[in-house]
Amino acid sequence: MAVKTATVHSVCECQARLGAELDEHRRAVKGWARDRRERVLVAPAHSIHPETTSFEVAWACPFCTRNTVRLFDASALSFREPGPRAA
Repeated sequence: MAVKTATVHSVCECQARLGAELDEHRRAVKGWARDRRERVLVAPAHSIHPETTSFEVAWACPFCTRNTVRLFDASALSFREPGPRAA
């Protein structure tokens, strides 16, 4: 059974671009960060109170080691079906 996902984005204080993929329950499935040189590293992400309309996503930025927390509204999320998997 395929799970629909939504993606949220933010920017860390160090200017790294943060992203997280959320499942249908608004729980973070994976997180990443991209720096100015386009290097992409894993940025552990965590959803805080995903059951509420306004919830937070927290990232551990791999570039500056800050814990970055941002507020999101559930009504702004757009969920989509996963694409076909490569054989």
